[in-house]
Amino acid sequence: MTTIHRIAAFSDNYIWALVNDRAKTCALVDPGDAQPAIDFITAHDLNLTHLLITHHHRDHTGGISTLKARYGCHVIGPNNPNISGIDEVVGESDTIKLSALECEFRVMEVPGHTLDHIAFYQDGRLFCGDTLFAGGCGRLFEGTPKQMWRSLQKLAALPDETAIYCAHEYTAANLDFALAVEPNNPELKQRVAKVTAARQQQQATVPSHLAQERATNPFLRADQDSVKLAAETFCQQPLSTHEEVFGCIRQWKDNF
Repeated sequence: MTTIHRIAAFSDNYIWALVNDRAKTCALVDPGDAQPAIDFITAHDLNLTHLLITHHHRDHTGGISTLKARYGCHVIGPNNPNISGIDEVVGESDTIKLSALECEFRVMEVPGHTLDHIAFYQDGRLFCGDTLFAGGCGRLFEGTPKQMWRSLQKLAALPDETAIYCAHEYTAANLDFALAVEPNNPELKQRVAKVTAARQQQQATVPSHLAQERATNPFLRADQDSVKLAAETFCQQPLSTHEEVFGCIRQWKDNF
């Protein structure tokens, strides 16, 4: 079994390192910045064998060329020719076997934040880039509300205990918005208190778990009456589908 380590990058990004401690091998998910990844690999005396890329944004891909040149690692990512350095293109339901780490992943296509976005799922652990955040979801830079809602529903169908390894420390701000949508959600109030205390101590708030996201993340709760009512109040019009509710609260969050 691999262990997972958090590597901080830029102001609020996380690069995830999957490490086989016995074999001293590792893979990285979304290495936007090469130097903190190199520092981690050097400090732990590891052999970098793979990079897993979720989408094309520079803060997720910026370290590929440097790391590939230094370590000769194999780069796996979505079908987007604009991502330089991809060795293996993968898509929906593909299985990735990382023999050097003794693990494998299932690929899920999750368009919305970008059209090329994919996620990697393995044994209750989800590496979802900028699709699902702790308490939130990614902006719709390329996709439609309908696409993003369907992508989030695909992720929400995973087991309750699934750990959500997203790529940013956005949780406190996301939960501020969640409270505006559902001010009377008791589980959300408890989560806000815990996250506030953690951030005051400069502690990370991810990974979260899917059961917690279903209970407190408004973007997974567009099918709930409380979220629908809040969305209709904000948009000042009736909303007839879950996709419309989702689109309304995403627009609300964009301007929050």
